Amino acid sequence: MNGQHNAAGHEPGPIPSRPSRRGNARRPLSWPDVVIVTRVMLAFVALGTFALPHPWSLAAPAMILIVIAMDGLDGFLARRAGVEDELGGVMDITADRIVEHVFWIYFAVAGLIPLWVPLVIVTRSFSVDAVRGIAATQGRTAFGPESMMTSTLSAVLVSSRFMRTIYGLAKVLAFLLLALVSVAASAHADGSAAAPTPLLQAAAAGAVWITVTLNVLRGLPVLWDGRHYLAPTLPVEAVTEGCRADAGPFPEAGRR
Repeated sequence: MNGQHNAAGHEPGPIPSRPSRRGNARRPLSWPDVVIVTRVMLAFVALGTFALPHPWSLAAPAMILIVIAMDGLDGFLARRAGVEDELGGVMDITADRIVEHVFWIYFAVAGLIPLWVPLVIVTRSFSVDAVRGIAATQGRTAFGPESMMTSTLSAVLVSSRFMRTIYGLAKVLAFLLLALVSVAASAHADGSAAAPTPLLQAAAAGAVWITVTLNVLRGLPVLWDGRHYLAPTLPVEAVTEGCRADAGPFPEAGRR
């Protein structure tokens, strides 16, 4: 569901633009790290609550909201404590991917969405993260002043706060609506509640389509800009500075 630090769906790359402390080979576990690990554990607990009898199964949508809200808590604590580092960024991104993929896969297994939905999401995630990882080895980050994103399309679809917020809200809405459909269907199966209404099912399907569409659209510019790092023919600085002129009014979109 983007990144250390945007509860609405910020979607960072493998190495976010955070202060580096490469000199510290080891460091003690911090509270932001605890929040990240707890968020992943709660995501699996949330899936388990779907199996509870009605009305206890209503805890599942509530726990999904908690997991999503916790996405920004680790970043807040890290900034307050001054413990932002690359390890925390990698842990946060890994947690984001686990949480998002686990939810999509569960809803597919439950028969609420087609199998192609998690397949597209997972394929897009690995492809984008791979390209961003390669760019990171050449000193570029997903967002911020050293961002690998250089084109106008990338600035609008990927880096702009507006699009990141829209995508995050669409994803949250999709997860919540699917969770409500799942709870209603289970309750109807055991005779304790009415079946999910066609309106609820249609709303969930619409939210899924919007989320997947935005997910793919926001991934394509990353792959396009990443071509410079997959097969560079110019120094990274020359490529970045040459393309940054096309970034229009968003030269620093997405800076954290």
